[in-house]
Amino acid sequence: MTVFKPSHEEQNKSSSGTVLSRRQFVFGASAMLALTTIPFSKNALASAIGQSLTQLSGTVFDLSIDYKTVNFTGTPARATVINQLFPGPLLRWKEGETVTLRVKNNLDHDSSLHWHGMILPTEMDGVPGLSFAGIKPGETFEYKFPVKQSGTYWYHSHSGFQEQTGVYGAIVIDPKEADPVVFDREHVIMLSDWSDEAPETIYANLKKQSDYYNYSERTMSDLFSDIKKQGLVNTWRARSMWNQERMSDRDISDVTGATYTYLMNGNPPAQPWQALFKQGEKVRLRFINSSAMTIFDVRIPGLKMTVVASDGQNVQPVTIDEFRIGVAETYDVIVEPKMEDAYCIFVQSIDRSGYTVGNFTSDEMFTAKIPDMDPMPILGHGDMGMNMEGMDHSKMAMGSDSMSGMEGMDHSKMAMGSDSMSGMEGMDHSKMAMGSGSMAGMEGMDHSKMAMGSGSMAGMEGMDHSKMAMGSGSMTGMEGMDLSQPSMVMPTLGLAGYGSDNEIKHLDSENGPQVDMQSGMPQSGLNDPGIGLRDHQANYNRKVLTYADLKGLHPTHDKRQPTREIQLHLTGNMNRYMWSINGINFADSAPLELAYNERVRITLVNDTMMIHPMHLHGVWSELETGDPDYIPRKHTVMVQPGSKISYLVTADALGQWAYHCHLLYHMPGMFRKVVIK
Repeated sequence: MTVFKPSHEEQNKSSSGTVLSRRQFVFGASAMLALTTIPFSKNALASAIGQSLTQLSGTVFDLSIDYKTVNFTGTPARATVINQLFPGPLLRWKEGETVTLRVKNNLDHDSSLHWHGMILPTEMDGVPGLSFAGIKPGETFEYKFPVKQSGTYWYHSHSGFQEQTGVYGAIVIDPKEADPVVFDREHVIMLSDWSDEAPETIYANLKKQSDYYNYSERTMSDLFSDIKKQGLVNTWRARSMWNQERMSDRDISDVTGATYTYLMNGNPPAQPWQALFKQGEKVRLRFINSSAMTIFDVRIPGLKMTVVASDGQNVQPVTIDEFRIGVAETYDVIVEPKMEDAYCIFVQSIDRSGYTVGNFTSDEMFTAKIPDMDPMPILGHGDMGMNMEGMDHSKMAMGSDSMSGMEGMDHSKMAMGSDSMSGMEGMDHSKMAMGSGSMAGMEGMDHSKMAMGSGSMAGMEGMDHSKMAMGSGSMTGMEGMDLSQPSMVMPTLGLAGYGSDNEIKHLDSENGPQVDMQSGMPQSGLNDPGIGLRDHQANYNRKVLTYADLKGLHPTHDKRQPTREIQLHLTGNMNRYMWSINGINFADSAPLELAYNERVRITLVNDTMMIHPMHLHGVWSELETGDPDYIPRKHTVMVQPGSKISYLVTADALGQWAYHCHLLYHMPGMFRKVVIK
């Protein structure tokens, strides 16, 4: 019997037993229908089983982009679809072959298809205005390119907001050699978000009021609860910090279950997708996050998952209980059910405003119990770009009211965001005298402008500086420099695989109304499971995947050291819903130029409190996770709030390429053209 458990909010009914109407945001209206269909008869159960993806194989494909009426919530709505399928057909290719895809546009306006993560000629990339002019209504465009890779990928429209309304599908590429991943059965799982509202309406609502879809802001009852738990002083300090920054610690997702229904292979929670297995099989699950705006957390209660691929590229196996998948990312996992039973593939949105589910079962009559959602996450100090180094994040409650262990800290003197120096306007920071040990935890500060006291190097006389890890090439050309002068900035370029050693520098273009925050001391996001997951090992004994766990299965392809580093700041003003890179939106930006075949490091600094999944077209983003010999290759990299992350790029693809945040409503501003020449 399928049982859809009510969420915490749903249990809080009024005295008349009526759920508040806004409660629909957790499931979407579609899940409410499920409550009226219990228990299932055999025939009813068969009709309630969600549909799987339709697969097309070969080397020549005919695809058409059309309109279609769909109903996921009880209300008919118009979608844009491929071959009248939602999602579009699963395309199965073979590495080493050449594929031809004839795409006809039957819409009333221009369209396109982009082959996400594919290494191909720039004119086949499918980005209107960069790689081609787009596909006009009634016209057909022929894509043709060699398949140079294997793994799990996807495709989607790069025109307007069509990705939100259904123009997307999965790609699975079989390797030309024996697959290093051994499995008996596989299933492709596409995750997405659907709204009956037109995407243009959603975007307009966000521009008018950035928290339009956030139904979880703090209330007066939260205030009294915080005072009871933390005391008046600590509550006042926590609230004051957020108020000074004009931010909310509940601002997790821009668009939530208030308008979204979350889908698995095009099926809402009321009609869960179902996948079969046999006891003892090794089953490969290929997860694709094809949503417009939703970051998901995935787990299968009762089953361990072994991650074997990320963004289509094989990685050294790592066994976990849970993983976060950013928009546009893919993960392949192996599961091995040891008994005949049903397991719930449970996928909850990062803000816990809703979920979608799949029934993974040995018998179509077995139905897994759906677990409760985890508590809603709350942003903390580290998510503001404040240095929390030395603190055990795995055991911290990171909410705004989580002042535990910080009672003795004077927050008025902490380096935070751009607006966080209030009360310090009269201080001349360039003349601060800094005593011994005063550099601890100040990696993000510009030390070149500080006069350091005579004792600031105390305790370092006995150190063997020749053994300090300073990064590859960091001493090159410095033989004539007087290193005894502590105020001198020593430019470094860290070793390939280990990330950046350079200081964080904010450009003048980041100053203005278009930017409401700067990360003063961003920490690496590699070892951070992320907001809402940091305490899962301690509280639930669930191991959560981090980027630091990813190591390439095969040796690093390009072992050269980077010759230069590009530091890009992901910026925005959340209240005005403005997004940019280095404080400059796409319309006003200059292209980012790379020389053909150069090896460059890109360091992304997140000066916002939102996660940004960044996608660079045409080339691999080789994530620096600490092992230079096995650097994993990705096409999309999540950048945690207030953090930084680095990856290497070999610029081996001539042409113009898109580089952008893959959150659909961030993309108009947080976008750059990259030119490799």
